[in-house]
Amino acid sequence: MNKNSLSLRTTKLLKSAAAAAAVPLVFIYVLVSKPDFYLINALGHIVLPVAHFVGNVITWPVRALGESVENIYDLSSLRAENARLQQELDTLRENQNTCTVAIAENKRLEGELDIVRATPQNVIMADVIHDTVALHHSNFLINKGVFDGVKKGMVVVSVDGIMAGMVIDVGGEFSRVRALNDADSNIAVRIAGDEVYGFLQGDGSATADIGFFSRPEFKPARGMTVITSNISGVLPNGILVGTLKNEHDVNVLRPDSVSRVKVLEFDNNNEYK
Repeated sequence: MNKNSLSLRTTKLLKSAAAAAAVPLVFIYVLVSKPDFYLINALGHIVLPVAHFVGNVITWPVRALGESVENIYDLSSLRAENARLQQELDTLRENQNTCTVAIAENKRLEGELDIVRATPQNVIMADVIHDTVALHHSNFLINKGVFDGVKKGMVVVSVDGIMAGMVIDVGGEFSRVRALNDADSNIAVRIAGDEVYGFLQGDGSATADIGFFSRPEFKPARGMTVITSNISGVLPNGILVGTLKNEHDVNVLRPDSVSRVKVLEFDNNNEYK
C-alpha cells in the first residue's frame, strides 16, 4: 500500500514537472508561429510565474548550498576576529595591571623618599615663550603674570613635578623665571629619604653644583635623588630637583628642555596652598 502510494505521488510529481516544462515551450511556439499580442500577454501572465517557480525549485539546492558556504565563511571570520579581540583585551588587561603595580610602587617609593607630587588647587599653568642663556645666566619667560595671579618668589615646576626655577620678575601678562642652573640660583636641598642637607648652586652649565654640610662623612653617589629642603624658609620641602651626576654635579632642568610649566604658591608654613 505504501509502495503504491509512493509511486502514485511520484507519477503526479513527474506529470506536474512535465506540464510546467511544457508551458514555456507552448509560449515560445505561439511567439514564433502565431504572434498575437493579446494571446502572448495572456500566456505571459501564466508562463512567467510558472517559470519563476520552476527556476526557484530547480536552483534551491544550489542556493541553499551557497548560503551555507557563505554562513560558514562568516562564522569562521567572526571566530578569528573574536580570537584577535580577545588576545588584544588580554594584552590590555596585562598592561593595565602592570601600570597599576608600577603606580602603586611609585607612590610607595615617593612616600619613602619624601617627594612631593601633590598639585595645589591654585596651580597656574603656563607656556615657556622665550629662554635666555648667556654666559653664566639661564632664565626663561612664561606667558602668565600679575593678571593671572603670578607673584614674585613662586616656584615653577615642569608638568612632571620637577623644579624648573623660581619667579624673579612679574609683569602684567608675563613673568621671568630663574632656572636652577643660573649662576645666581642658590637653594637649600637634601638627599631624598635621608637627613643629608646641602645647597645647590648654579653655574650656567647644564648641571648645578651641590655641597653637603650636615654630614661630613656622607658619600654621595651617582643617581641619588635630590629634593628641596625647607631649612632656609624659602622653599617647601620635598620638590624633586634632580639626580646626582657625580659627587658634585646634579642634573637639573634647563630652560630649553621645558615648554609647559606649573606655577605654585606656598604659605608661610612652607605648605602648598
